[in-house]
Parts: sequence; structure tokens; C-alpha cells
Amino acid sequence: MNVCYQNKDLECVNRSSLDSIQTAGLQFSVAQALKTKFYAARLKGHVSSPEDIRSLNDLKRIPFTTKDDLRESYTDGILATEFKHVVRLHTSSGTTGVPTVIYHTQKDLNNWTELMERSLIASGATCEDIFQNMMTYGMFTGGLGFHYGAEKLGILVIPTGSGNTKRQLQLMKDFKTTLVHATPSYMFHMASTMNEHGFSMKDFNLKKAYIGGEPHSENTRKKIEELFGIEAYNSFGLSEMNGPGVAFECVYKTGLHVWEDSYILEVIDPQSGELVKDGEIGEIVFTTLRREATPILRYRTRDLASVIPGVCPCGRTHRRLSRIAGRTDDMLIINGANVFPSQIEQILMKVPEVGTNYMILVSKDGALDKLTVQVEIHSKTFHGDMSELGVLKHKIKDELKASIMINPSVELHEPGSLPQFEMKAKRVVDSRIKI
Repeated sequence: MNVCYQNKDLECVNRSSLDSIQTAGLQFSVAQALKTKFYAARLKGHVSSPEDIRSLNDLKRIPFTTKDDLRESYTDGILATEFKHVVRLHTSSGTTGVPTVIYHTQKDLNNWTELMERSLIASGATCEDIFQNMMTYGMFTGGLGFHYGAEKLGILVIPTGSGNTKRQLQLMKDFKTTLVHATPSYMFHMASTMNEHGFSMKDFNLKKAYIGGEPHSENTRKKIEELFGIEAYNSFGLSEMNGPGVAFECVYKTGLHVWEDSYILEVIDPQSGELVKDGEIGEIVFTTLRREATPILRYRTRDLASVIPGVCPCGRTHRRLSRIAGRTDDMLIINGANVFPSQIEQILMKVPEVGTNYMILVSKDGALDKLTVQVEIHSKTFHGDMSELGVLKHKIKDELKASIMINPSVELHEPGSLPQFEMKAKRVVDSRIKI
């Protein structure tokens, strides 16, 4: 397999040297953080200067930062530079109430662009590719992050943004697009509506898709790869850490390489806050190491994953994360049992007769919680008579029950009958009264 690097010496650096890089980066971030109103108060009694950081062991002296901290610091409580040095800001997407705000200097944007270029190279992209970016541009970081990284690599970028599926497909055909960036749900939407727009798979020159922006299972990735006959790569990012480019899969797809020269990764027990062992699921915590405008220390992401032990065949020494298993805040508690939507998706995507769209409904049935899973049937399976699908319905129900230890209600729906999503899919509707 062809393995390429942006900077092989840095990407394959020995762990001792990487520790030194991270320690110096942590000292820089602490120095920047102490310039902010929020951290000047938060770090009192813990860390008073960057000289207090002598090794990575001193990281534990620093308290965690949460999303609520960032919201309460709106608008400039975590700004470490003067406004005249700030060239861009992004706010969090998909939340209600006060957003989180991340500021960037030009150097911050250059560093982010460099990480995205590194990520694309790791996945096998080259300057000969043609990249169609189907993610939203604007406050959402996904669109601009990929855009600037691809341009730095010398790739021709088609900045379509999201939506307008017929136009997306026409541009893919006309300009022989080889790379796309989209949510998994939008990839499924394109596949399911391709024929009605007058296109077929043979019209395209697509080779790779970068999928992200919403949780998805390995089976979802495989289904996308089979539908389009391409390689699909997972990326991980969050606006508080820039956006995409925090961690990325290489051509071997053995986990997400965290770029540890820019971030310190911790995986902790969500309850105790203590580190868990490699291979154990825990909450991801990140610390920025190079950001000037908005340094963030020990940020609790609420994303759940594990560190993959060992070294990737590509030779990179930066640690790898598993795919995101769920979140501490999107976990569903059904009659006392913990269920993640990703568990349900993983089962559904294994069933060949199931289509690409589904919904998870949680409601009350008297005093008890009720879980209903609505599933679209694959167009190749559906022949116009839903009454013939009783066996399939029981099969799905049994497999879900065996996985999540809850007896769900399963509804089968005709292809194209459930809500369609062009951006982030809203798969879960919880109608229970919140007290």
C-alpha cells in the first residue's frame, strides 16, 4: 500500500521526542491561557505560570474545561489576544442557547490548514485529485477546514456546500470529481435519489469520500463504500479544537491518528475523571498546544472512544483513536438501561434488506419507556406488499434485542417514506417529558 507523509520525521517521531514537543506546547498554552479572563481565574491555586509545567505529568494539576465553561465565557472570556490580531471566529453548531465561540489568529488558521493537509495526504489524496466539498460553509467548521487543507495540497476544490443534490451530481459528473466530503446521511441520500435525477454510478469518477459531521457505525461506512464502489474515510474534529483535522484515518484505516504535536489526548472515566487504560472506552479530553487566540485546556468533549494499542502499519507513532462509540450526553436511558443510537445503527446496517434511512423514537407507554425503531426497506427488497415482510421485522427486532438488551418495537417503512436529511441527520426523537 502506498503510504505518503506531509512530514515523515514529525509523524513518525519517537515517543520521547513527542513528549518533549507536547511539554513545550503545554507550556505555551498555559502561558496563553493565563492571558484570558476565564483561565486567569480558573487556574488560581493550580498553575500560576508556564514554569509550573515541567513535564506532561503536570497536566493533571489543571482542572477540566467543559462546554458550559465556554458558554459562560461568551463572548471573549477565553480570548488570549487583542481583537486586532483575530482574523476569524467560529461558533458551535447544532446547539440551543448560548453558543461556544472560538477565535483564530492567522497563525492559528495556518496551523489548522497544515493539519488538514497532513490528514488528506495520510488518506492518499494528491494534487491530481478533484475535491467536491458538500459540507456547509460558514460558522460550521467542516466546510472551511477541508477547503483550505485541500487547496494547500494543490487540489482543485469545488466548494458546492450542502444541498441541491441534482447540481451536486451534475458537477461530480462534469468535472470528474474524485473526492467528496459529506455526512453519511447525505451520501445515502445521493445514492437513493441518483436515478430520479437521471444519473447512475457509471457516470462518476469518485474514488474517496470523507464522511463525518454525525455519528455512524463501521457498517454504515461499509455500506457507503459498497454503494459507490469507493473508499470512505473517517475524520474526527470538533469546533472547540478547530474542527476537522484533529484526528484522521490513514490508508490502512486502522483507527484515527490524533495529531499529537498539536493536541494532548486523554481518555478518562466519565465519572471519576481518572485515565482509563488503552483499549478501554472512556471520554475523550483534548488540550490545544499551538493555538494563540483561544487556548483550551483539558476540554471534556463528551465523546466516547478508546485508544487503540500498538503502532499502525503506516509507521506513524501518534496514538490512534477508535471510532466514536457514542456520547455521554446522547446516551438514551430506556427503563434504566443505557443505549447509544450508534448501537442500533450498527445492527440495522448489517441487515441487507434494510435501506439507508431509519429513525429512533423514544416515548412513554404509561409509566414505562417505549423504544420504537422505524426502518426503511431496501428498494431491492420491497415489492409493494409490506404484509410479506413479517419475518424480516422479527429478525431485526431479535437482533436489536440481543445487542441492546431491550425489546424494541420495529416498524418497517417503504423506501423514501421517512424524513430525508441533506446535512446532519436527526435520527433520534425523544418525546418523553423532561423533568
